[in-house]
Amino acid sequence: MDIFLLADEHLGLFNYWIVIVLMMSGFYVVIAQHNLLKKVVGLNIFQVSVFLFYISMGKVDGGSAPIFKDGVEVLSNPLPHVLILTAIVVGVAATALALALVVRIKHAFGTVEEDEIQAIEHDEEDIA
Repeated sequence: MDIFLLADEHLGLFNYWIVIVLMMSGFYVVIAQHNLLKKVVGLNIFQVSVFLFYISMGKVDGGSAPIFKDGVEVLSNPLPHVLILTAIVVGVAATALALALVVRIKHAFGTVEEDEIQAIEHDEEDIA
């Protein structure tokens, strides 16, 4: 019986485990990859984990929409969900800007690899 209670407890934390996996995956991609496009994807994965975390924190067990009716005792706060909608729009705009910068870097340096860009800049400094 205790095993089932323990399993229920861990399944109740499933969202948080997914948040941790997504956050660490995104963080790893940003740190380990040298391709700028992969870094943008890693930042988006990290951002999605933050969205999921914030939405999970805003969930109220047994809560209903904040519309006052007879028999409704527990209300959920809609603010976290509204803030996440705003954050999604800002995230899409930031991703578009990052991708535009990657395109400009590709045209300027001919590559999107961070090491190659630094080598090109270093060679230009040696020439000057």
